[in-house]
Amino acid sequence: MSDFTSVRSCVLPLSLHYKVEEHLWLRPEADGSVTLGFSDVAQTTAGRILVVSFRPVNARYKQGKTIAIVESAKWLGPLRAPMEGTLVAVNESLLEDAGLVNRSPYRKGWVVRFRPDALDLKDFVTGADAAQAYEGYMERRNLDDCIHCEGYEFPDD
Repeated sequence: MSDFTSVRSCVLPLSLHYKVEEHLWLRPEADGSVTLGFSDVAQTTAGRILVVSFRPVNARYKQGKTIAIVESAKWLGPLRAPMEGTLVAVNESLLEDAGLVNRSPYRKGWVVRFRPDALDLKDFVTGADAAQAYEGYMERRNLDDCIHCEGYEFPDD
């Protein structure tokens, strides 16, 4: 069995949790923090990512507050705190090479690590439910298939 599925050529690792409308993925870590990033659908919709900027680390954020901003030539997208908590780390590699979000959205292109006060995944979907939710989302929005730039890294590489 594969560790990821494909929806309209968009790669979705089955183990991650997705907030489909925000194109956000979340991976719980052993230390109680979560790693956050943008999905393959987001990187396709945005086009080439030019700049990633971050809010201050070790600061507390309420749910829904912006903790990072990703900018492309045609899109400006906030990454919002998925629940109340503390921003504990940022992917500093993105300051030098924001295109990692396009080439490696699930590996090298992660955006931040966040420590929620309480992990609440009720607004997230995972596995086959995530694939079904993305299929419906793409259908409703009339989105084309995902496009992968040169050097794209699949999640199982």
